[in-house]
Amino acid sequence: MDRLQILQSWATRQLGGESLDIAPASADASFRRYFRVTAKGRDYIVMDAPPAHEDCRPFIAIARLFADAGVHVPQVLAHDLEQGFLLLTDLGNTTYLAALNEAASDQSVARALYLASNDALIRIQQASRPGVLPAYDRGLLTRELMLFPEWYVAKHLGVTLNADQQAVLDTVFERLLANNLAQPQVFVHRDWHSRNLMVSDPNPGILDFQDAVFGPITYDLASIYRDAYIEWDEEQQLDWVIRYWEKARAARLPVNEDFGTFWRDFEWMGAQRHIKVLGIFARLCHRDGKDGYLKDMPRVMGYLRKVCERYIELKPLLYLLDALEDRRLQVG
Repeated sequence: MDRLQILQSWATRQLGGESLDIAPASADASFRRYFRVTAKGRDYIVMDAPPAHEDCRPFIAIARLFADAGVHVPQVLAHDLEQGFLLLTDLGNTTYLAALNEAASDQSVARALYLASNDALIRIQQASRPGVLPAYDRGLLTRELMLFPEWYVAKHLGVTLNADQQAVLDTVFERLLANNLAQPQVFVHRDWHSRNLMVSDPNPGILDFQDAVFGPITYDLASIYRDAYIEWDEEQQLDWVIRYWEKARAARLPVNEDFGTFWRDFEWMGAQRHIKVLGIFARLCHRDGKDGYLKDMPRVMGYLRKVCERYIELKPLLYLLDALEDRRLQVG
């Protein structure tokens, strides 16, 4: 039997033995796949996470952790860790991204969705305590940054950095890391963006949290408001981030009392994430054959370039990006 047949047989046993229709629900950038099944008029999600590549245990543990924090995550109804199967409640099939694109001209929809995401994020962060989730430490942050020279520069652009260019990259990476590591630490979803938040009751339904860590407080904000898949003008970003900051202060979360400093931390955290994402998208294309992510690279690069233009400490990276892309200053 192929893996899909085994998965279907397992789900059938869990749901009472009746024959089930199974259909793809979604796939992501990992080896996980999701299928929707219907039994007795109710929809469920079956996760297929091949044990050779994926570990279901963090998903189960963090689903419980986040549910205890009072946010809407799938309930794990059954699992088979040896085969890598999970049976989950279904949070629906409308992502934030789909809803935002459909209601592009209706700002009230975006406002409602993003403010609900702020509230859910604050609840998760209020539940934070050290020693529960893996640390988003220097080692992990650095490994993420190193995806950029390995996959974006070397593999995607076909460029070998010279010694001076490598020194620039090392210096800027160290500046970013110093900022990121100095930020207050909370639970971090790590992929808090429009493809992983679902329109549901209550809003949002939260997916793809298995890589959650304990790390910088601005990380998830940078993920959603500097989203790789949808872009808002900076005035709108500021509005939503300020609203988060005001509520976070009221909730006694450890956000900086000065919003200007908090915004700088948000931007520098976003730069770390965008450097990582460029590397990941290049790896997905060249290693995994998933070239659909290439269309989102210009948006991510635009975010990174704008932050590098704004802060003198990061401008050396801007000049390096110019050189890598062979840009020339246009005069006249």
